[in-house]
Amino acid sequence: MNLPADFVAETRRIMGDERYNRFVGAFDEEAPTSIRVNPRIVGDGCFDGEKQVPWCSEGYYLNDRPQFTFDPLLHAGCYYVQEASSMFVTHVLRTVDSNHTSQFALDLCAAPGGKSTALRSVLPDDCVLISNEPMGNRAQILLENVTKWGGPNHIVTNNYPRDFRKAKLKFFDKRSGTAGFDLILCDVPCSGEGMFRKDPNAISEWSAQNVEKCWQLQREIVADAWECLNPGGLLIYSTCTYNTKENEENIRWILDTYDAQVLDIPVDPSWNITGSLLEGFNEPVYRFIPGITRGEGLFVCALRKAGSLEPKPFNAKKLALKVLDAEFEKSDVCVDVDYATALKYLRGEALVLPADTPRGIVTITYQGQPLGPAKNIGNRANNLYPKAWRIKSTHLPSEAPNILMFNV
Repeated sequence: MNLPADFVAETRRIMGDERYNRFVGAFDEEAPTSIRVNPRIVGDGCFDGEKQVPWCSEGYYLNDRPQFTFDPLLHAGCYYVQEASSMFVTHVLRTVDSNHTSQFALDLCAAPGGKSTALRSVLPDDCVLISNEPMGNRAQILLENVTKWGGPNHIVTNNYPRDFRKAKLKFFDKRSGTAGFDLILCDVPCSGEGMFRKDPNAISEWSAQNVEKCWQLQREIVADAWECLNPGGLLIYSTCTYNTKENEENIRWILDTYDAQVLDIPVDPSWNITGSLLEGFNEPVYRFIPGITRGEGLFVCALRKAGSLEPKPFNAKKLALKVLDAEFEKSDVCVDVDYATALKYLRGEALVLPADTPRGIVTITYQGQPLGPAKNIGNRANNLYPKAWRIKSTHLPSEAPNILMFNV
């Protein structure tokens, strides 16, 4: 692996020789494959995997990497393919919000949706979760994944972080009685060093200049988020990079700028999570390094805003933000199909349903799990699956990947 010289020099300095050598050695190993199951659908005994991800009860490592695209249960939202380190957000939330005090949550830079769907699985059903993505094309991917995952009170928006700050100044005031957010996840855009092993493009796109741009942008995003966070609220800051400029130094800036407290998250020593690598900075932070932890690169810190968290009314419609909707037609009439037919449906093809199928809108299911709508007109059923979500490949397998073991 040919890593940039500037990255090598700085990362070796930060990590030290022993830790850096273990990190570099991980590039000769195959990156682990992991999924996180949907607890609303998948119960105990439905998973055939190698090992549970230790910091996430819904996460599992797979023995190999199957062709996920061709598994209808993935498209039905039964599980999400997610890098194991990123699942740590579920442990953070279960630790610092074990009493479920968060009523209004925001994932500010949410695409493609891994951490958002993880939050939705942990947060109580009555907690409103807004998942936001500034980039339009990425927001559509986020919408797809959130829609497939399901769950109540989940809203997808396409706005810049500053738009939330403007909305807060306009609507989150004492006169309206409208609250800000109790929880904000800032999984900020970063230089992507933690993705080097999985994505060679991340290596070619890295530069010391981009690191400089990233830490400044990250502070702008945090500043917008902090204005929208209620007193006593929780901010989870995360990146997928290793350098201290985008990590510890930004946390130190938050502490110097705002009335905030870093929260201690209990972890098991066997997880091999690394703490602060910035000399003189001893606040509890959590860094995942390939070759040391079983996953890709991640940095996480949880901070509490000063004050007392108090229940307040919240009206998402008042925010005047750009809200996205999948506009899925729904029907209580379900038609369960076999694997080959499910793939035809996911490719957008017309289907021939059983003769006794009622005419009109029906829901196509696979192993009892809804895939989406179709309009049965008798001799065929017109496919209503969103065009942007359809499988493009024409080389379809004859058997489903053996990932989840359903007997329904």
